[in-house]
Amino acid sequence: MAPPEYSTKKQRKRSDYGYHQVHQTRWFDNDMYAHLNNAVYTHLFDTIANTYLIEHCGMDPFSVNNPTPTQQPQPQPGQPSAIAAGADQIGLIVSTQADFFASVRFPDQLEVGLRVNKLSKSSVTWEVGIFKKGEEGVKMVGTYTHVFVLRETMRVGKGGMEGRVREGLEKLLVKEGAKL
Repeated sequence: MAPPEYSTKKQRKRSDYGYHQVHQTRWFDNDMYAHLNNAVYTHLFDTIANTYLIEHCGMDPFSVNNPTPTQQPQPQPGQPSAIAAGADQIGLIVSTQADFFASVRFPDQLEVGLRVNKLSKSSVTWEVGIFKKGEEGVKMVGTYTHVFVLRETMRVGKGGMEGRVREGLEKLLVKEGAKL
């Protein structure tokens, strides 16, 4: 018998997610059983969450190769700094879980939804819903947790996640009383 959370997740709608992307499946996404390989779902998780972090939370995953602020020439008054917010922290995945309700495969077009189920001092638990374009029923619901750590030490900083990151994540946070 499935746990009660399974039934709740199976009833997810696109409107349960505050951020959306469309993904075209590719021929090599299929496995030998003619459905999307499980590893592809993980790629979808990473893609939507990291896109959101870049676009809405000021994180810049490519800043690791940029010079540090002390090596940068100082910006002229009124010009932004070349170092992006979030350059000092990265998110490490510490937990993943997925519930599958129906198969998808190439050449399906997928609509992927993202929300935040839990936000703590240094971590975020995301939920991703996968829908097939043109169909109402959710095909898969996955959750995973990022812990934000200092890039240099790979440890959680004393202040937790950076303020701009938290502000962006709060916009997707499921309101109290909503079904997790």
